[in-house]
Amino acid sequence: MSWVEWVAVVAGALALVAVGLGLWVWRQQRRLGARLAGPAPAPPADTGRPAGQLVAFVANPSKPDVVELRAAVRKAASEQYLPEPMWLETTVEDPGVGQARSAVESGADLVVAVGGDGTVRAVAEALAGTGVPMGLMPLGTGNLLARNLDVPISDPLAALQLALDGTDKPIDVGWLRVERWESQMDDDIAEAADDLPDDTDKPRDHIFLVIAGLGFDAAMVADTDDGLKAKVGWIAYFMAGVRHLHGRRLRVRLTLDDKPVQQLRARSLLVGNCGKLPGGITLLPDAVLDDGVLDIASIDTRGGIAGWAQLFGEVVLQGVGVRNEAPGKIGRIDHTRARSARIEVAGGEHVQVDGDIVGRASVITARVDPGALVVRVAR
Repeated sequence: MSWVEWVAVVAGALALVAVGLGLWVWRQQRRLGARLAGPAPAPPADTGRPAGQLVAFVANPSKPDVVELRAAVRKAASEQYLPEPMWLETTVEDPGVGQARSAVESGADLVVAVGGDGTVRAVAEALAGTGVPMGLMPLGTGNLLARNLDVPISDPLAALQLALDGTDKPIDVGWLRVERWESQMDDDIAEAADDLPDDTDKPRDHIFLVIAGLGFDAAMVADTDDGLKAKVGWIAYFMAGVRHLHGRRLRVRLTLDDKPVQQLRARSLLVGNCGKLPGGITLLPDAVLDDGVLDIASIDTRGGIAGWAQLFGEVVLQGVGVRNEAPGKIGRIDHTRARSARIEVAGGEHVQVDGDIVGRASVITARVDPGALVVRVAR
């Protein structure tokens, strides 16, 4: 062929290549346009708070399934477009106070207590007065505050979701102070909260969020077998209580606010911020978490088992809104309210705060700190 014919052939081939390239580019542009026009990825759910909240978890590593829960926590944070959560574990030396304070100093917007009532007390000790909300992932035996806030008890992942998506609610905080023999107390949480020596005799505050008390209830807690508690849960407390049904009645001097001193006999004296207990028991039916006052209950029985049986009936009835005001009862629970209380018992008695025994004391005071703690609850 002549050079003119060769040029024509090459030109034709180049034209075909150009057409093919044009068709390929056109198809790629259509595919790109289709992707751009498709639905956008779903944005994070609107929880009423700024996106990207930093969440810290203070976890008790001795509780079961904590390793698996850590993985679930990271997954939930990723799915909700949250920053990598902080994971801080408690130690024997510090049950959670220092870890929660560190989380706040690092800018945490929410601190979640992962553990039992002790871990909750420790985290609350650090967060009280800061305005940083506390979430709950209950893994304990009593889970007292979680019960009173209607946080899921047996489903940690549901509790986690509530902590991430819930709303903030200020609640009152109770503080119990041992006026005499603080050096004999053993409360790791109170000791971790200040710079005083553990064996100081200077009075220090012991935080409670649900119920503090002395007498029968504290003796029952002190005598509960930890191994049995791990096997049967809160029922172990009641089994320990049976051994103290015939314990002595206390002689109590009670001073409420600035009122005159009362002299009374009782098996237990309780100071509460809220009143739900395990087993469906409501011990303080009038107690409200955010009313700015404490509810005080004096529990007394006479007549042996008959008195305890009547007392149990009183507790059950008041839980459904029925009060028995008949005089002369051999098993009774009397209620009153105050912002502060001073309790004196001769010889000293076991003292408990939210189910934790802190020692024996003869003089204690209790006061309420209204709205001092913000907690995350269901919307």
